[in-house]
Formats: sequence, C-alpha cells, structure tokens
Amino acid sequence: MPSDAGPDTACTPSEVDSRSTYVSFGLAYVLGHGSAALSKGDTPLLDLPGWLPMTLLGAGLATGTVLATRAALRAQSTATDPDEILSGKLLGAAWITGFAALFLAITGLAAAVDTPDVQTLLWPTGSGLIVGLIYVAEGAARRNPLHYALGTWLALTSTGALLLGDPAFYWVLTLAGGGAYALAALLERRRLAPNPNAVSLRARM
Repeated sequence: MPSDAGPDTACTPSEVDSRSTYVSFGLAYVLGHGSAALSKGDTPLLDLPGWLPMTLLGAGLATGTVLATRAALRAQSTATDPDEILSGKLLGAAWITGFAALFLAITGLAAAVDTPDVQTLLWPTGSGLIVGLIYVAEGAARRNPLHYALGTWLALTSTGALLLGDPAFYWVLTLAGGGAYALAALLERRRLAPNPNAVSLRARM
C-alpha cells in the first residue's frame, strides 16, 4: 500500500490491514477489563464507579465492531470474483449478527435467573468468544493465519477465564486479551511490510 495511505490498507483485494481494529479492541480490553481488575475483589486497588469498566469496554467494542464490519465489507470492494464478494459481505454481517445474538442471550439469561450481576461476567466472556470465533472464520476465509490464531486465543482465554474468580478473571482478560492484540498489531505490520504491490484500501479500523 502507498506510504501515505495510512495504517488501514489492504495488500490484495482480499487482504486487509487489521492494525486499527486490533488497537481498538486492545484498548477496550486494557481499559475496560483493566479498570474492572483494579476495582473488583475483596481488596480493590481503586474505588471506581461500577458502571465505568463496562462503559469503557462497551465503547471500545462498539468502535472496533464498526471498524471491523466496514473492513469486512470493503475488503471485497476491489474484488471481481462473485464468491469472494459474497464472502466479504457475509463476514461483515456476521459482526452484527454475533453481537445481536449475544445481547439477546445475556439479557434473556439475566432475566430468567433474576441475577442482573451475571451480565458483568457474561459480557466480557461472551464478547471475547464472539470476536474470537468471527476472527477464526475471517482468518480461514482470507487465509490469514495470524487472524485465525488471534481468534483462537481470544475464544479460549475469554471462556477459560470463567474458571477464575474476581479479580483474577479480569486480569486474565486484560493481560491475555490486551497483550494478544498488541502482539497481533506488531505482527500485522510485519506481515504487510514485504508486499510491494499493496493497494490503498482504507478498510478495517
């Protein structure tokens, strides 16, 4: 991609630079889960409002989801293969479908068991699972091992963290999730750097 095109570019019609998405989701993990880790447990390190961690997490996830959806839709904007175009559209729609289903599942479960606090555990875990599985699908469809590996890691660590209590649950999400996104952003730069024929495509957030 041209040097003046910014960080959001694609190397081929089906290959998108994911650094902006990784940074957005990484900040959501570090700020959202990190603030929860510091403010929860028997001896919290900080006295923060209960709504702040979820707000920070939600804002970061919403931003990342919008960017990732745009990326998936625009990744096929220069494609000519009908199958590739359809694949890009379906992957973009998967973000909306995934989080809509997650919202319904968590809201319904919280109402059914009459335990509103369960949402503070299910949203971090569920969002990590949804994002991870979509990354796995995108990585497989675009033949991107880095994206696939990141999705696998996020899905497993997000659900595995449920085995731990407060605040260890949030520390695992902060360090394992936020750290994985930071590493992926660095590796993504290396993955794209050798390609001399990159075309400008401001896509993936």
